[in-house]
Amino acid sequence: MKKFIPADLSGSFNYSRADASAWATETVEQIPRLPSGARQFWGVPFDLAPGDGAADALVVAGADGSTAPVTLPVKGKATHAVFAHFCDSRARKTTPVGDFDDPQTASYPVAVVTAPGEHLADYVLVYEDGSEERTVVRRRFEINQVATRMQSAFAARPHQGMRALDIRGPYPKNQWGRMQTGVFVGEIEPVERTQPVLPGVAPASWSIYALPNPHPDRPIAAVRIEPTGAAALAVGGLTLFNGKGHPLRHNRLETLRLEVEGKPLDPESARVEVDLGVVGRSYQAPAFDPEAWLAEPVRGWGEDPDGDAAAGSIFVEVTAGDDATLSVEGHDIDLASLYDGAGASSKDGRARARLMTRDRTWLHARVVDAATGRPTPVRVHFRAPDGRYFPPYGHRHEVNDNWFEDYGADLKLGSTPYAYVDGTFQIELPVGEVYAEVSKGFEYAPVRTRLDIKPGQRELEIKLDRIADLRSEGWVTADSHTHFITPDTAWLEGQAEGLNLIHLLASQWGDLYTNFGDITGGPAGASRDDTIVWVGTENRQHFLGHISMLGVKGEPVLPMCTSGPTEGYFGDPTWRAMSEWADECREKGGVVVVPHFPFPYSEVVAEVVRGRVDGLELRDFHTACMDTFAIHEWYRLLNCGYRVAAIGGTDKMSAGMPVGGVRTYAHIGDDDFSLESWGRAVRAGRTYTTSGPLLALSVEGRMPGGEIQVPPGGGKLHVEASALATMPFHTLQIVLNGKVVAEARAANGTTSAKLSEEIEVPGSCWIAARALSEHRAWHIWPVHFAAHTTPVFVQAKGDELFDGPTGQYLVTVMEGGLTWLDTLAIPAPPERHAAVRGVFEEAIAALQRRLGGDHAHGGASHHGHSDHSHGG
Repeated sequence: MKKFIPADLSGSFNYSRADASAWATETVEQIPRLPSGARQFWGVPFDLAPGDGAADALVVAGADGSTAPVTLPVKGKATHAVFAHFCDSRARKTTPVGDFDDPQTASYPVAVVTAPGEHLADYVLVYEDGSEERTVVRRRFEINQVATRMQSAFAARPHQGMRALDIRGPYPKNQWGRMQTGVFVGEIEPVERTQPVLPGVAPASWSIYALPNPHPDRPIAAVRIEPTGAAALAVGGLTLFNGKGHPLRHNRLETLRLEVEGKPLDPESARVEVDLGVVGRSYQAPAFDPEAWLAEPVRGWGEDPDGDAAAGSIFVEVTAGDDATLSVEGHDIDLASLYDGAGASSKDGRARARLMTRDRTWLHARVVDAATGRPTPVRVHFRAPDGRYFPPYGHRHEVNDNWFEDYGADLKLGSTPYAYVDGTFQIELPVGEVYAEVSKGFEYAPVRTRLDIKPGQRELEIKLDRIADLRSEGWVTADSHTHFITPDTAWLEGQAEGLNLIHLLASQWGDLYTNFGDITGGPAGASRDDTIVWVGTENRQHFLGHISMLGVKGEPVLPMCTSGPTEGYFGDPTWRAMSEWADECREKGGVVVVPHFPFPYSEVVAEVVRGRVDGLELRDFHTACMDTFAIHEWYRLLNCGYRVAAIGGTDKMSAGMPVGGVRTYAHIGDDDFSLESWGRAVRAGRTYTTSGPLLALSVEGRMPGGEIQVPPGGGKLHVEASALATMPFHTLQIVLNGKVVAEARAANGTTSAKLSEEIEVPGSCWIAARALSEHRAWHIWPVHFAAHTTPVFVQAKGDELFDGPTGQYLVTVMEGGLTWLDTLAIPAPPERHAAVRGVFEEAIAALQRRLGGDHAHGGASHHGHSDHSHGG
């Protein structure tokens, strides 16, 4: 028996679409917008009249109050008769609603339904044996007006079907936000902002109604329409349907695994369609070996985005009716058999579908601190044995990690999506084997575990153990550099990553200003439970450098950006020097940090030379070697005697970067935790930057930032360094003036290491510790697990630490900035231009004074006067 039998109604058409005599004005305006010709609505085919101005295109009943019946010839057996029809927006008969005798008319600006349930007609199934079955057709139940305002019919669907949208685009004009929902009804079109659009007004729609046939075994001879005369109605198409279920009703979303013999499937290009339903996402999960995954030494930091996918097959999400047919590369699979069991094949046997995770259960889940038993915010990931991700409720299945596109409480590291939760959450998981990963910063051991979810299970608890508690030892953690998320989301993510302080930075990006409305001049309202969120600014010049204004009280330091794109807007002059920003920041109680040092790099040198910088953000751990350009530039400044603390920050600008993925540990000792105590620790250099290892350094009992006096000519100093981590690292080193002087190496990796050495120092110098892993975290720009302390500074009387060639190099960099300022920079008024120039001139002069004598010839020296200011 055929599933669909479209009826030919051409002999019954009695009105043209252009005939306005039967309709209210707003109905007349909408009818031409209805689709025509051979169409498929919700998977049901209809033979509508062609849209070529045919004289008769509709079967109309009830016009002008008529009660004359209209008969439609239909032949065949069916479980349902499916109509494409609509009714007029006005009525001649109505029942008062409460105190309002308001007939169903166009008395409102937009035609709305004020007479729901109004009896408009009876549809009568006439069988070949002469028997009949009558069904009442009511306004906004079985039939609806052509256009309504958020008043869909209760028993009929608008003809516009649902479809999935690809969150990755391409995006029609002004529709990026809509595309991010992943779902749409009808066709998404570019939105031109030329005229106001009343929200919620539906487009012109046929009402698609499936009339159940109580006698599917009896052949149908005709359908008779008996109007009540209350309002005109029109039928454009009629199709008989045969099936087990309702043709317009879908089952819950299921995930299917699809394979085609001899043809590997690609989710981007595979042809997958379903008639009575909707195909949602098509994707491949990463290849997953549960035992290898559980045994991996690195946990909680994502997996290789270029790893192998499950070969040949794809997963698709499908919601469909009981009688739907799924087409895979042209091979049809009956979903009825799939819903009855676990798998189904096409008739030719080449395409196969398997139903995944049929049995699921909703759980109330908790992640608790093993020591306290209390829930704690964390980052979670759940997956099936086949590699599919199951997010907690309220979180995306597919995380968008593009710049400034998804800034909710989700994260994607490499190929692994995560959700941030406050320690309690609800999640639907498949019954049986499930794999879970839970992570919380650098001081908790991340968990990877296999779960056995029971049928009907309602509770789930996972425990986390600490490996360290540096807060109890006077250390606090901070991410100096995040963007775009809200303060409340920043707080949640900071808590989940074990952070005490998050600097959320407002800034300008051309004509886009982000987080500016979140600036309060104090801690954000979300701040609590030992995590402070402070909205500051990243003040940016695309050539001279960027500088972060952290913890500014009161009005922000403005303008945030100058000198034109991509930081400022077209034609923005170079209004202010970075030094002026820095001075105002300090006057307002803030901390000055150079983000993503050393890029961009010009005036930054002048700010360091002039003592305007409290810390340099060092996060350039992108190789299995610590000796990167960023680290070497910092070493050059240190070797010229400029004592600037190492700061860790992420520059988080998407869901591909975790807050605190690179962070600062600062020692505040017995001080109460606040922005002020953190700032004092940074200025004193009691810091280290890390993407994982927890470092400790002691030089004759002094911690990072401290100073030791030694006799002229130096001597021996006792140095101790240690590192602890939740993931394996391979090297712990002590460096003196940038050269490795002691090392502990673990070829196969270790989670703890110590060094205790007597180090010979030549005089004034600096000593620091660093640790490095060959493993990496899959941030959007991956980083190796590494850490570096601010040095302990060694001072010999009368011995200045200064490297001549490096000093000349720094002068050259600043001279380049002056050249740009005088030739290519968008000129500010003369007094402003001179002020910015003056910053360079002062810093260059200071270095040139130090380059006198032997320095002018590039020789190194440790004598004379130093222009640096200790600790900024």
